[in-house]
Amino acid sequence: MKALFLSFVLLATAYAAPLQKFVDDGTIAGAVTLVAHRGKTISLEAVGYADLAARAPMRTDNLFWIASMTKPITATAVMMLQDEGKLSVEDPIEKHLPEFKGQWMIAEKGKDALTLKRPPRPITLRDLLTHTSGLGNLDAPRPDCSLAELVMAYSQKPLEFVPGSKWSYCNAGINTLGRIVEIVSGQPYAEFLEQRLFRPLGMKDTTFWPTERQARRIAKSYQPGKDGHSLEETSVFFLKGPLTSRTRTAFPAGGLYSTASDLTKFYQMVLNGGIVGNRRYLSEAAVKQMTTTQTGDLKTGFVDGMSFGLGWGVVKQPTGVTAVLSPGTFGHGGAYGTQGWIDPQRELVLVMMIQRAKLPNGDASDMRRVFQESAVEVISK
Repeated sequence: MKALFLSFVLLATAYAAPLQKFVDDGTIAGAVTLVAHRGKTISLEAVGYADLAARAPMRTDNLFWIASMTKPITATAVMMLQDEGKLSVEDPIEKHLPEFKGQWMIAEKGKDALTLKRPPRPITLRDLLTHTSGLGNLDAPRPDCSLAELVMAYSQKPLEFVPGSKWSYCNAGINTLGRIVEIVSGQPYAEFLEQRLFRPLGMKDTTFWPTERQARRIAKSYQPGKDGHSLEETSVFFLKGPLTSRTRTAFPAGGLYSTASDLTKFYQMVLNGGIVGNRRYLSEAAVKQMTTTQTGDLKTGFVDGMSFGLGWGVVKQPTGVTAVLSPGTFGHGGAYGTQGWIDPQRELVLVMMIQRAKLPNGDASDMRRVFQESAVEVISK
């Protein structure tokens, strides 16, 4: 029994220890990592600090702003409604949001004016899910605007390119999908997620509005200090007002807070083909559609070798930071460096939680590469 315990400790340390050097050199304040293999969590570890000033150690139950890791969750809500026959990803979005009828598209940008024309076809839900809609991003007018108001503003902006012709990462598109979830389900977007995903999956720490108690467990965000050799505390850039305030918009493109353990419950459901225990959340067909390449030969993503499914990035050709992952691995990152990836060939879930602003490219970070390499190396032994 003692030998078994020591073996487990050494195995867990093998995953977490490689990130310690990034704490030591001031790249990050701390991290939580989780590795699940064949349906079981084999490592859940924390390194560094959740609060540098207070010297508060990082804990495995710390919450993080997961930013764009919210996007696959929004896509899942859309696919649940497709499974129920309430919408189709092939629907033009104007079927559900009439304000998008008769949209214009930029034909030419002049020095002082735009030339507009009609696009050859309307935007579809598929276009929004794959970031190929041509919809332009637009900042929310205020932190408590409704999704209905925000989407109305999107609809009045001309498209930037022909739908389906290129890939351009688009928060506006995912926020629009959240509004469609509201229209089709008859529920507020956040309420739909809570009732249909978070509560039944046991994701008790996944929320747009952390409680006071949860807020005390949020790992602080950091950016490089002015001296270039240290970290200084920063805020989540889109937050205005109290963190717990439910007047703040639940942004489908990037508003959630969560923990490594909570996210793994969601990822494991998807890896299991949409089922947990006796409950089915998604059809196998929906999972396959979401997690396989839907963008053909378009250049996509923020690192080489990527494609996109419906709401998920998909590794088409492992290279660089994804070199150790299998083709068909799918996942998503977040603005402050969080990462979550599922390798179905290895039955492997990898979650890395950090809060580091102003990374040149979070998807290409050395932290992600080192964590993935160490995890794959250990499970391959």
